[in-house]
Amino acid sequence: MPAVDINSATAADLDAVDGLRGHGFEIVRYREERGRFTKIRQLDEVPGLAGVLSDAQRDALTVAAAPD
Repeated sequence: MPAVDINSATAADLDAVDGLRGHGFEIVRYREERGRFTKIRQLDEVPGLAGVLSDAQRDALTVAAAPD
């Protein structure tokens, strides 16, 4: 399964990722309020996600560059 881009994924897409179930809405809201993520570790700033994800779970995610 390809990595999920946390900058373009929907809340439902994010909820389907192991470790993120139930947090998709908060991730999308954070992204809309603060702008695009520049690194996966920024997910720790999303309420309820600090220290939750393992390295293996983070490997299922990506941060794509902003479109031109």
